[in-house]
Amino acid sequence: MNALRDLLTRQIAVDGPISLADYMQTCLLHPEHGYYATRDPFGAAGDFITAPEVSQMFGEVLGLCLAQSWIDQGRPDAYLAELGPGRGTLMRDVLRATAGVAGFPRKVVLVEASSHLRDVQAETLNGHDVEWVEHAAALPDGPILLLANEFFDALPIRQFIRATKGWSERRVGLHDTTLAFGLTEDTRVDALSHRLADTGVGDVVELCPSAAPIMTEVATRVSQGGAAIIIDYGDWRSLGDTFQALRSHKPVDPLATPGAADLTAHVDFEALSAAATSCNVSPMTPQGLLLERLGITTRAQALAQNMTDDALETHIAAHRRLTHPDEMGTLFKAIALTPHDAPLPPGFDRASST
Repeated sequence: MNALRDLLTRQIAVDGPISLADYMQTCLLHPEHGYYATRDPFGAAGDFITAPEVSQMFGEVLGLCLAQSWIDQGRPDAYLAELGPGRGTLMRDVLRATAGVAGFPRKVVLVEASSHLRDVQAETLNGHDVEWVEHAAALPDGPILLLANEFFDALPIRQFIRATKGWSERRVGLHDTTLAFGLTEDTRVDALSHRLADTGVGDVVELCPSAAPIMTEVATRVSQGGAAIIIDYGDWRSLGDTFQALRSHKPVDPLATPGAADLTAHVDFEALSAAATSCNVSPMTPQGLLLERLGITTRAQALAQNMTDDALETHIAAHRRLTHPDEMGTLFKAIALTPHDAPLPPGFDRASST
């Protein structure tokens, strides 16, 4: 039995097929049966492992990167923030790494919609000054020092398939009584008019309706001071079907068990950058290159001095996983935001980013 599948089936039977975005929104955030409302998805016992769970080094070097950007801007009266903070591991590592930076902000605001994950984060960040808000629009006015790691990939997307005269949208409907994908009739889609020149019949383009408004909210605050670093898997421009479901670290049918699997899609960094016009936006930079520029190998060597046997092997594997091109190093990308009159954070070199 799957309560959310039954709910969706009844809804579609009455109202007709729904967009992929509506399906994702329901599966991930339904208050009773949604994925993030019912489980801790992170770590070996969950469905996926994020970079902060791989190694403390990830959060440490990013924290020091934010600290240097804050210093370069004359130490503005800022606060720390994170979009989709998971277990709170990344922010915990940032706070630890920057504890010795005199005057660095200690006030934390977390954007988290899941009450279950808020409880987990509260435990992880026990003893720190933490506030929660449900939406980026509720973030206090800047200056702000913000991180978003694997946040945008979980936002609901719409999928469009290039047709002869325009675009057909992929929707979720019913085949008999089973959830199934279908397509709308070919129609004009104004939001994709600029993609007619670089796509052909059969190509898939994904739009994330909520990404741009969130980026605009972040950029508005960064424009008042501070910085934001966005890290996720994806590429510069959406092309191809990247919608996927993961359960117990393995791909599964995204329609089979609604609410029981993580649903994600690759991030369109071009769209994110275009929504942050009020800021200075860096080039897109591969995660591995960024972490190497920020000194992760030096940090790894320092930590390794006190390790032996299995602990050392695990540590070496973690460094490789975060940085190597065959693992997270090139699949994950990063962009940074700073005010127009401020330099980019360390590691975001305009000359050599790709």
